[in-house]
Amino acid sequence: MELQLEKINHILEALPYLIKYSGKTIVIKYGGAAMIEEDLKASFAEDIVLLKYLGINPVVVHGGGPEINQLIKSLNLNTQFVRGHRVTDEPTMEVVEMVLTGKVNKQIVSLIQEKGGKTVGLSGKDGGLTLAEKYLMEFEDENGKLQSLDLGLVGKISEVNPSLIRTLQAEDFIPIISPVSVSKEGKTLNINADTMAGAIAASLSAEKLILVTDTPGILIDGQLVTGLNKQKIDEYIRSGQISGGMIPKVECCLDAMRGGVKRAHIIDGRVPHSVLIEVLTNQGIGSLIE
Repeated sequence: MELQLEKINHILEALPYLIKYSGKTIVIKYGGAAMIEEDLKASFAEDIVLLKYLGINPVVVHGGGPEINQLIKSLNLNTQFVRGHRVTDEPTMEVVEMVLTGKVNKQIVSLIQEKGGKTVGLSGKDGGLTLAEKYLMEFEDENGKLQSLDLGLVGKISEVNPSLIRTLQAEDFIPIISPVSVSKEGKTLNINADTMAGAIAASLSAEKLILVTDTPGILIDGQLVTGLNKQKIDEYIRSGQISGGMIPKVECCLDAMRGGVKRAHIIDGRVPHSVLIEVLTNQGIGSLIE
């Protein structure tokens, strides 16, 4: 009986969040180990299906870096990362689109459908969902001088038309989106999955943006920090305590919140059912940006 009561108490803990988020949209960027390890893939799919059946509208934007890297290596292509962004030439772009939209996206669609969800896979190119422009990365050099770097066929989202996602949600489908977009000139562009998720979340005025990563969250001096705002994040970036691939993650969170997203979270996808822990428990998991 005690075990049964404990289970009921866990369900009751989720009740306020079910009421709060009922009918609301949560955008989840899916990446890292949660996309590779079989048990984590299964738990993520179960989380997404359960959220939908509980009346919450998940939208999944996924990465696929390890599979892209594997194919690039097998094709003897060179690849380079600068401040968390992949430098993308024409051959690399072909690999990126083939892996993300043609393979990984469909794998995620199938996985969630196996768990009982209704899913539709698409990219930012489909149905006029997104429009992008070429991204020139700006940064300060060691002398404090502003520099810009051309990353090739890398884009930033300039426009999102959320009507397709709204239509899918109205029919109880879960959109699964790969981070590939197109320019006005019809050029296919590689989009950082975190920033794609942030732009889509802003267009939907999402209740939450959740980035599923391979870290416990934002670590400062080895300690997890949470409840961060823009001022504190800017300070950590200037000091180098937030660096590398974490920079586009926190920047996309801030951009999304400026666009109308209520809260953003960076969570550890290596923890089974991390999405449900974040959404439906008092303590949550990872780093909150507000």
